Amino acid sequence: MFKIGPYSIDTPLVLAPMAGITDAPFRSLCRKMGAGLAVAEMVTADQSLWHTRKSRLRLPHEGEQEPRMIQIAGGDPQMLAEAARANVDLGAQIIDINMGCPAKKVCRKAAGSALLKDEKLVADILDAVVKAVDVPVTLKIRTGWSAKYKNAVTIGKLAEESGIQALTLHGRTREDRFRGKAEYATLAEVCQTISIPVIANGDIDSPEKAAWVFQNTDAAAVMIGRAAQGRPWIFSQIKAWLEDGIKQPDPDAASLYQLIAEHLIGLYATYGEYMGVRIARKHFGWYLQQAELSQWRKSFNLLETPDQQQELLAEILQPLTQPFANSA
Repeated sequence: MFKIGPYSIDTPLVLAPMAGITDAPFRSLCRKMGAGLAVAEMVTADQSLWHTRKSRLRLPHEGEQEPRMIQIAGGDPQMLAEAARANVDLGAQIIDINMGCPAKKVCRKAAGSALLKDEKLVADILDAVVKAVDVPVTLKIRTGWSAKYKNAVTIGKLAEESGIQALTLHGRTREDRFRGKAEYATLAEVCQTISIPVIANGDIDSPEKAAWVFQNTDAAAVMIGRAAQGRPWIFSQIKAWLEDGIKQPDPDAASLYQLIAEHLIGLYATYGEYMGVRIARKHFGWYLQQAELSQWRKSFNLLETPDQQQELLAEILQPLTQPFANSA
């Protein structure tokens, strides 16, 4: 268990915010699968852009399992402060500031991990957002801008001094993007330097890797991102391993059928049939890849209605009885 402000998170497993992936249906599913916390997709701090359909779907926060944690991105302290207040008004209970995204379109606007170059601006942003809201504020960063410019320890100290309640650290620099392997020495150093909870992120893709990170750092929790795509049961597998030393298998065909069907229904309900069917395609592709049934992906992508997708899902999985690929 770890705490973010007044909130006690029973399971130290967090679903990372991933644009276009960790929407409400997927967050709900991962929580059901064992995630102790699920962070909503990143939203821009520029409220003039909140009129888009994509933003409107991301912004309502009421009705989800508590605590409801959302992530905002931007480079202007006052704009971020106002966005934080607006999200709290919409039901957010924890505000996370993104200073870790390496995407070019984010960094070009002096947001995300681009902010790590300007420690004064980082301090101004943290101070403004913390003072703007009466809910906990957290921060997500990378180890630094490049291998020659790692300043996670400095940023961690600034965060703690500013009143940030928890820090998530991805074990790569902005320059690394998602190449190479995440490193945890910097994370261990940050954990030893500051007293607020530190959440480890980057390449945590198995129960054994999660256990290793806990054993070799003082991380309060681990955050799972890409490893949960098409594999939301990774949370229950990590939980079983950490708590009982049990190697939990991947779901059998019947369980996977129910899980995917539930996920697809959630997508149709959230986005409507037209967009729901299209968004379902990428998730279904990830599920099929995990189940070593990727030859069905092309057929699924040609389908145009929820009924057609559900029928193909049943055709693929109902005849199967054996468990799928072994856990990583």
